[in-house]
Amino acid sequence: MGSILFGRQAEQSVIDELLKGGSGALVVRGEAGVGKSALLEYAGAAARARVLRVAGVESEADLPFAALHRLLRPVLDEVEALPQQQANALRAALGMGDVVHGDRFLVGLATLGLLVELSAANPVVCLVDDTQWLDGESSDALQFAARRLHAEPVIMLFASRSGWCSGDDCPAWDLPELRPGCLDDEAARTLLHDQASDLPPAVRDQIVAEAMGNPLALIELPRMLTAEQRRGALVLPPFSPGAAQPVTDRVLMGFRARIAALPEGTRSCLLVSALEHIDELDVLAHAIGLLGASLEDFAVAERAGLVGVSPDGVAFRHPLVRTAVLLACDIAARMDAHRALAAAVDADRRAWHLAAVALGPDGELAEQLETVALRARQRGGQAAVSATYARAAELSTEPGAAVRRWTAAAEAATEAGLWQRAGELVDRARRQAEAATPTGDVLAQLAYVRAKLELRSDRPLAAVRLMHEGAEAADDMLARLSLVALAGYYTWASAAHPDQLALARRSEEMCPEGEGLPTTVRAANRALRILVEGTPATAADFVIPADHLPPELRYLIAFQDLARAGAHSMLERATGLVEECRAEGRLGRMPQAMTLLAIAQLFNGRHQSARATATTGMALASDVGQPMWRGYLAGLHAWLSAVSRAEAECISLTEQAIRGADHRAWMPAACWAEYSRVILDLGRGRYDSVLDRVDQAMTGPTRHAFLWWYSWPDYIEAAVRLGDSQRGHDRLKPLADWVESTGQAAALAILHRARALLAPDSAAEELFERSLALHAEHRQPYDEARTRLVYGEWLRRNRRRVDARPQLQAAMETFDRLGAAVWSDRAAAELRATGHSVPNHSRVSDPLIVLTPQELQVVRLAVTGASNRQIGAQLFLSPRTVAYHLYKAFPKLGITSRAELARLVS
Repeated sequence: MGSILFGRQAEQSVIDELLKGGSGALVVRGEAGVGKSALLEYAGAAARARVLRVAGVESEADLPFAALHRLLRPVLDEVEALPQQQANALRAALGMGDVVHGDRFLVGLATLGLLVELSAANPVVCLVDDTQWLDGESSDALQFAARRLHAEPVIMLFASRSGWCSGDDCPAWDLPELRPGCLDDEAARTLLHDQASDLPPAVRDQIVAEAMGNPLALIELPRMLTAEQRRGALVLPPFSPGAAQPVTDRVLMGFRARIAALPEGTRSCLLVSALEHIDELDVLAHAIGLLGASLEDFAVAERAGLVGVSPDGVAFRHPLVRTAVLLACDIAARMDAHRALAAAVDADRRAWHLAAVALGPDGELAEQLETVALRARQRGGQAAVSATYARAAELSTEPGAAVRRWTAAAEAATEAGLWQRAGELVDRARRQAEAATPTGDVLAQLAYVRAKLELRSDRPLAAVRLMHEGAEAADDMLARLSLVALAGYYTWASAAHPDQLALARRSEEMCPEGEGLPTTVRAANRALRILVEGTPATAADFVIPADHLPPELRYLIAFQDLARAGAHSMLERATGLVEECRAEGRLGRMPQAMTLLAIAQLFNGRHQSARATATTGMALASDVGQPMWRGYLAGLHAWLSAVSRAEAECISLTEQAIRGADHRAWMPAACWAEYSRVILDLGRGRYDSVLDRVDQAMTGPTRHAFLWWYSWPDYIEAAVRLGDSQRGHDRLKPLADWVESTGQAAALAILHRARALLAPDSAAEELFERSLALHAEHRQPYDEARTRLVYGEWLRRNRRRVDARPQLQAAMETFDRLGAAVWSDRAAAELRATGHSVPNHSRVSDPLIVLTPQELQVVRLAVTGASNRQIGAQLFLSPRTVAYHLYKAFPKLGITSRAELARLVS
């Protein structure tokens, strides 16, 4: 190993720092032969830790969780230490337990949990080589775990070949990278001397020039020389300076030549090992025995330094050796090897090996592969599901079955995040459909998959048209209703567009007749159409059914609670959806549910909880590859930053939200971002800007969002402060029409505050008092404090300073508790203007305000008596990370134990 690391001091230093830090992840990325594996081996040798190793194998790329299974196999007896939900998900994924509900991200969380459990006894280092050949499910799980390492004594190092992948489906690891380059001339010569010290200077010079700093080439090129060449004879092409062929290709050809010279039995052994990673020697012996070889035939290849054989199976010296084996063997040999493997391995792999040698359609084999795909789906292996369905489609003898399988393959590809691949599969399905008569439900599913691709490309209205197409084709009533409901929502969620209203009307018209669920869908789409057309809407337009609803509709109904000013009912629904996602392990659904919850918490005046939810949701949305929901949550977070006096943070988050939403296509995230800037300007006293922003929004691409209804009281306040009461009156009537239709006390309280601001002094006091009485019926601390602030300001201006002080004092204390610093500052300034001393108005009434959002969530769960393990399961963190957050929180709160939390958290 030491000889391979000549000239790698800088790279070793980076790895040393990571090991010294004790926690984190790093991707070592570079061309073939540059020494990535050697750097991982260096890390394993240098680490004072338990080391787990795995390398991606190309033949296993379509087998779900194959690499994860091999990585964790030595420690699977520790799975029982995980929370039951995670343990069940991991066992199911690895084929060790019953099928469970959940998704592939839950397996990533379980992987993190298992590594952290192991680290309690000794630090853990995971070395993952050749990540370009990991199966998609293992890759997702390991990336998820790596991104969530925080304070745990776990280090994960990945090695990946650069340039092996292009297009949208290339994994974006979002981890720190180390890119070792070519060795400099001095290091190259030192390495070559270490490997082949007997070469004449002229030959050494030539090899250094040929290798171009590639360590593998420096090691392997000397082995390609004949005895005469080693003594200095003329070297002929292609092994000659300046040859156009890349050096790694020449190394590959060198491996191929050496393999071609091996005995036939040895080549058979290598070929079987190249086509299938087998870690049971008896299975390997059976397969090669069918080809007339035995395990002893590996000896020649071992002595040649090409492979190593151990009880764990066959390890190729370098991935290029595996590739060279396939190049050195003809098609007849490869087919024989596949047949031998089919006779030796399990049912799932048998089907794949038989498919590899199938020369034409085979209906029976296609059915076997479909069965394999269904088993893979039960384990959560969507990438494998896609690959298996695609091969089954190729082998299908009946065109209708082929369309169905191509469609299923495309759908699974979208679930796996393989968007480019999904597009290719959709094209295959559509071409096949032209020559077949697929069922209506298959056509509906194909249309829905195409719609998903359009949504991914930020073309929501194009997706809506495809959903309409699918709904028209669907035979199943529930499928039709789901497509029509989604079409209505995505029409509304699009930025304003000339086609938007026609599509909204079409979504409403397509709702099937009937009672129950059809009535619910019709009501939802009618309400969304009203919003899109700009017609004044009331709460009566947003019918909220009491019936049990499918998940998709429950999310849509919860969103519509906003239009009814139903903050409390929204909080109840959103909390239920989050808890359901958590209980079922549906992390892929969680960002949407957490968006609903953050909105509900914000409108219920639970600002600290909303900030914690938004922060956690943004991180999770990034981890599971959902930029739309991350942008939405960034907009929400920006609103909270606006009221907390964090102007720079607010601007940064609004830019993220708008950039992520693309205002030309999506509306919600951009709407929240714009509203956040309104609140920022209002708190800073930039009233002209408040009016301008709202006026522009009401005619801009987010004009149909009912969120703007919540901005009208802010608009009225800004207009009054500018002395432009007429503009305030213009907004008062639509505000009143909406609020009075809701019948919600909290909304009516805000309406009375707005009326008081516009009323003459003779009527204002009664309206302010009525507003406070309504606030008392339905507590919303932020809005109530806003009312007390403007009431106190009115009292002071009318020279009633003594009466003003209690209102201003209460407002300031509430704003302090909520972390609404910009409003607290204003209340303190007004309080001083009454002659009241406010020596330290920034004193925090709620001690929890000093915590980070993550610390806050941990503390609030800890006070319920939940253990670190239980808290971690709820927040998708490891128990050690939970302990770390408590360790950081206690000094901030001035306490030393969990028992003291009860007096701080209500």
